[in-house]
Amino acid sequence: MTENVVIDAKEVVKVYDTGAVKVEALRGLNLSVAEGEMVSIMGPSGCGKTTLLNCLSGLDDITSGKVFVESKDISKMSDNEKTDHRAQRMGFIFQAFNLLPVLTAAENVELPLIVGGTGQKEARAKAIEALRLVDMENWMDHKPSELSGGQQQRVTIARSLVNDPAIIWADEPTGNLDTENSKQVMEILCRLSREKKKTILVVTHDSTIGNMANRVIMMRNGIVEKTYTPAVH
Repeated sequence: MTENVVIDAKEVVKVYDTGAVKVEALRGLNLSVAEGEMVSIMGPSGCGKTTLLNCLSGLDDITSGKVFVESKDISKMSDNEKTDHRAQRMGFIFQAFNLLPVLTAAENVELPLIVGGTGQKEARAKAIEALRLVDMENWMDHKPSELSGGQQQRVTIARSLVNDPAIIWADEPTGNLDTENSKQVMEILCRLSREKKKTILVVTHDSTIGNMANRVIMMRNGIVEKTYTPAVH
């Protein structure tokens, strides 16, 4: 593997076996992503986009093949090792904001650090810095109910950044947002990729959103159908 390849999937197969039926969600998929690259994964509903994200990040086990993340074969990691690797090296953004309503923005962002054993003072300082990166430091004392959808997603992005991850996984991060907020959230992710050298994978069904990435991967029936560089790049 070349030095700057952060994610490398080789012949990845994922079969969901319910007993009554077997569904081949990924069918020998190959994919590599370079450090600092922002890639969008697109395709029709049911083509395996979210399954791919879950398998690459170690949230879901693969049936066969290999997945290397930062040169480590995640299929050889124990569940605890995968959990630690995600906590230390990865950030996650989902369509649902998943913010705790009783906590302020700063408390929501610092929570992963507190749970991981970071001291309160250091965790708060890192949380404020992460909120600053998404232009939300002035809202740090507000609870989710006092924030708009776009602001809540920015807090979610800050939470995904607080552990200074190498990779950010975003599954339909603009799915609950209007057009303007969607564009702003994607612009933040583009800036993080460009300025902070974060490797970012975005699953989206929206071509306008997808085409803001450096590279678009089109999936169909569990494989990569084609890849292209959007015209804006």
